[in-house]
Order: sequence, then structure tokens, then C-alpha cells
Amino acid sequence: MKTLIIRPGGIGDCILCFPAMESLRSDYTEVWVPSAVAPLVQFAERVQSIASSGIDVVGLPGRAVPARLREFDRIVSWYGANRPEFRDAVAGLPFEFHQALPPFDCPLHATDFFLHQVQAIPKLGQAVSPARSTTTIIHPFSGSPTKNWPLDNFRQVAGHLQDVQWLAGPEETLQGALQLDNLLNVAQLLATSKRYIGNDSGITHLAAFAGAPVIAIFGPSNPRIWAPRGEHVQVLVNPSVEDVLRLC
Repeated sequence: MKTLIIRPGGIGDCILCFPAMESLRSDYTEVWVPSAVAPLVQFAERVQSIASSGIDVVGLPGRAVPARLREFDRIVSWYGANRPEFRDAVAGLPFEFHQALPPFDCPLHATDFFLHQVQAIPKLGQAVSPARSTTTIIHPFSGSPTKNWPLDNFRQVAGHLQDVQWLAGPEETLQGALQLDNLLNVAQLLATSKRYIGNDSGITHLAAFAGAPVIAIFGPSNPRIWAPRGEHVQVLVNPSVEDVLRLC
């Protein structure tokens, strides 16, 4: 059987969906995800970015369905569930559509919600082996300013720790921070750290997925649904600097 898995969304959304996606593996598995997430997908025979697949224009006037979609026996898609024109265009192909996000009042953690969608049993895994160094990695950013703990608070925490490495994404600016573009390289760095401290962000989910000891700082988001999944994750909601230092 040839299976295609299509998963849009942010870094954290995709990482929390990885257990469900991996449970769908078949004789041949292909995955289409955002380009930044593609290096993290280690369980498929082929990985392609959604942007390069052509499906974003399917359903628009004069746009044909990509011929490659007809090569698969099963297509599990978190893309297109809310695009009726897309669903109409691919009618007749073996699509199974799923909502890309759990509802606001979902009683399940997001990972369990995605697993339930595909009727899979929870299974936690690590992207890379968690070797340890003496370095604390701090990533003080996220996809939304409302999720960010004050930068000065992070600096106060860092001032009480030794061997701190600040981390920033390609579009984030922080003097002295290490910037890495490839998420697999970031995961390998995180897996060697003594600990990781960060906001509710995709990189925090990546740190947990890589097996790092994580202190995840939450604000407006519901950690019951969106907390990182991992064996060494501790979540604090609107903490003080002293709260974080106690966990350190």
C-alpha cells in the first residue's frame, strides 16, 4: 500500500501530530509538510514541502489536481478539511480528512486528539538520542508576542545559571544568540543540552520531542491541550523568575 500523509500547521502542531502520522506508516509512506518541518520527518520514504506539491491551488478555476495524488492508495490529510472547493476537486481520490486543530474545549491533549482521529494507540518516541552537556539553552521567542514571557525575566534566570546558550530562529534577533535554520540540527543541539527553557512555542515542542529536560513557560494557551509531550517536561503557567529558578 502507498500512503500519503499531508500535515500543515506550525512546528509545534506538526510535532504533536507526529505519533499519529507515524502510526500510519505502510509499505510506502510519503509525507507532505511545511518546508521547515520536513527535515524532522524521519519515518517516511519521501518527504516533500506542501508549498512545492501544488495542492494549495487545487480547487481554484483552471487548476488541475496534481497527477501524483492519483498514485496513492490512501491519503490522510489534515489539509483541506475546511476548504470545500478543495474537497470537491479531489472527490473520488482516497482522501481521509481530519481537522488540523482540536476544538477549544477539547478534553484531550492535542497529541491524543490526533491519535484518536486515526484510531491509533499513543506511543511516545524521541527524534534523537538525548546525550547531555552542561549547557542550558534558552529560546525566549514564540509565534505570538502574547505567549512570550518577558525577555528581562529570561535574562534574570540566565544570570543565575552557568553555561547558557541563547537560541533564536532565522527571523528572530537577539545579540549573542545562536541561529540555526535546519530544525533537525536544532533538535540535535537540544538533545545534548542540560536543560531547555522556553515559551509555548514550536521550538519548545521540538526540545521535548528531542528528549531534552524542558521547562515550558505558558501564558494564555491551555497546557492541558498544548503542553509539550516528553519524559522530562515541566510546565509553569505565568511563573515568577523564582519559580523557574527553583525548577532549575
